[in-house]
Amino acid sequence: MRVLSLRTLNRTLLERQFLLERTSLPAIDIVRHLVAMQAQEPNWPYVGLWTRAEGFAHKELTDLYEDRAVVRGTMVRRTQHLAAAEDFAWLRPTVQPVVRGALAHGYFAPHVEGLDTEELAAAGRELIRGGDLTRAALGRQLGERFAGRHGARLASVVELLEPVVYPPPNGVWGAWGNRTTTPLALAHDWTGVPTATRPDPRTMVTRYLAAFGPAGILDVQAWSGLTRLREVVESLPLRMFRTVDGKELYDLPDAPVADAETPAPVRFLPAFDNAALGHKDRTRLISDADRRRIAPVAALGVPLLLVDGFVRGSWSFKDGALRITPFRPLGRAEEDAVLGEARSLFGFVAGTGAPEDIAVEA
Repeated sequence: MRVLSLRTLNRTLLERQFLLERTSLPAIDIVRHLVAMQAQEPNWPYVGLWTRAEGFAHKELTDLYEDRAVVRGTMVRRTQHLAAAEDFAWLRPTVQPVVRGALAHGYFAPHVEGLDTEELAAAGRELIRGGDLTRAALGRQLGERFAGRHGARLASVVELLEPVVYPPPNGVWGAWGNRTTTPLALAHDWTGVPTATRPDPRTMVTRYLAAFGPAGILDVQAWSGLTRLREVVESLPLRMFRTVDGKELYDLPDAPVADAETPAPVRFLPAFDNAALGHKDRTRLISDADRRRIAPVAALGVPLLLVDGFVRGSWSFKDGALRITPFRPLGRAEEDAVLGEARSLFGFVAGTGAPEDIAVEA
């Protein structure tokens, strides 16, 4: 069984994530390849596509939202993602146990105790049909139907029970922060793509490996939020590798493994990027020490800087200024490469501004 070095795993991940070389593929094909892109903050998927695609413009993703080719909703890891409409149709039912599992948490459990959740789901479906009801309005109407219950919490429960998506203007490029008025729609009503009636974990695993492999079973589970996937993985016709410390990795039979010595350009990743969150063992992209460094604010999302393929710092865009914070000093050539890529990023996120609005902080 071939042993893959950490650097080989790094270059292979970068290649499959279109981070070694920007791709000329249309944005919709990139989204499909990545399976789903995390999208709590609406602007971040735009940056994720910019860092992967040649000449990517904001309008490309906005048009996909408005054409209903992609949708934004709760998917893997019970978090907001965007996916191609046809992928949401099978992915959401596949990870539904993870999504529904939130009902057992303290935030929801007291509000559904003694409640017939099927009755609540049916009421939610009836009210949401049409695609122009906001979350706040849904909460008010559910509060009237289920007297004595917290309407806003019931609205959130419906989003866990039903395949709900968030039509534009939600999710499109705009202010750095989520919109407070969120329109809701049932996915099959909005896209015209029927929602699958049963889970499809085999498709999920093979699609995951195409974008994130080679990977271990714990990696697939960490990305999806599902557990007990060993039987699914081992039922597939996959090839196997090992890491230098003996962990088993699985991959598609014909998927390419990159050369460890392939040069890796500077890349700016958005917060919650696929490449950073796609594995249980993330050392193929970020060291454990650097992961601990960002842990106190990781839940809020940390945009990351890649130098020679690995995380070397973070960045932020606030009040019209781009700030880059290396975790360790950069060499002269490295800093020049970082600033060159930063100027392109600044033009994308700011649109206007002067070079002095970019700074590498000590």
